[in-house]
Amino acid sequence: MEATFRRVSGVVATQVGYMGGWKERPTYEEVCSKATGHAEVVEITFDPAVVSYDELLQVFWDCHDPTQLNRQGPDIGTNYRSAIFCHSSAQEAAACASRDREQNSGRHSRPIVTEITAAGAFWRAEEYHQQYLEKHSGSCHW
Repeated sequence: MEATFRRVSGVVATQVGYMGGWKERPTYEEVCSKATGHAEVVEITFDPAVVSYDELLQVFWDCHDPTQLNRQGPDIGTNYRSAIFCHSSAQEAAACASRDREQNSGRHSRPIVTEITAAGAFWRAEEYHQQYLEKHSGSCHW
């Protein structure tokens, strides 16, 4: 997902990390052990004069399957849950409206299970996870 968002005009920066759990400064191994409650996430910094939050939400819906509970591609676990972490009530309202439009679009045969909740602390993932696809060309990881 990180690579997909980096290609969007108006996205200034991306970084992968962890959010939505209770442990401070979790490691990848801890997050994968399901002992922290975190989801693996992409933090996106964008220029709203170039790309809107609604446009970014559409990229989100288009680049993964929001109907799979705790799974993305071959990766399984609560850390792979579909989630949108919002930084304001306006973002939360936009995310919920976007989810409802996506659910009613007819593109999905199952209900969308994406979690939409307030953002908490973001913990940057280890450097070897940043720009993962570029570092591991030829492999596919969602």
